[in-house]
Amino acid sequence: MVEVILLERVEKLGQMGQVVKVRPGFARNYLLPQKKALRATKENLAYFEKQRGQLEAQNLSRRTEAEHVAKKLDGVAVVIIRQAGESGQLYGSVTARDVADGVTRAGFTVGRGQVVLDKAIKTLGLYKQRVVLHPEVSVTITVNVAQSAEEAEMQARGADPVRLAQEAAAREAAAAAEAAAASAPEAGAPEEKAD
Repeated sequence: MVEVILLERVEKLGQMGQVVKVRPGFARNYLLPQKKALRATKENLAYFEKQRGQLEAQNLSRRTEAEHVAKKLDGVAVVIIRQAGESGQLYGSVTARDVADGVTRAGFTVGRGQVVLDKAIKTLGLYKQRVVLHPEVSVTITVNVAQSAEEAEMQARGADPVRLAQEAAAREAAAAAEAAAASAPEAGAPEEKAD
């Protein structure tokens, strides 16, 4: 384990200024290159204490800006059009990059690293996704994955286009079977012979 000083709040790890123990790879590959932490040496501790006021002021201004954007972004619905099979299973999946691109098209600048996807989206439907604008500010948006703009509108109103299509196909199949049964001669009736 390696000790580092956090330069900003890191989710599930700690607040700014805390000295925490992390795995060497996490520090080397994520915290240090992203400038989220410094190694906990005497020199770095002294440097952090000198710069603490400035770092807290920068953090506060970024947080205030993120909160301002969050008020506008909270609850935004993003439509993503994808091809899918009859059961609603996507050919591929919707990734954080796709969601970030959709949010950008809606007028907000968001990077794919800010979109929190617990798992890839692989079926049509509505999904609530979290967007982290700042380590202390996050919002929830709705991702509407559909095959067309019309289906997206139906899903937004609460209808399930896949289920409706399956029900319509079942009704058509039942009507076709009923028509075929009505046009066929009744079974068991003796046929008349022509002399």
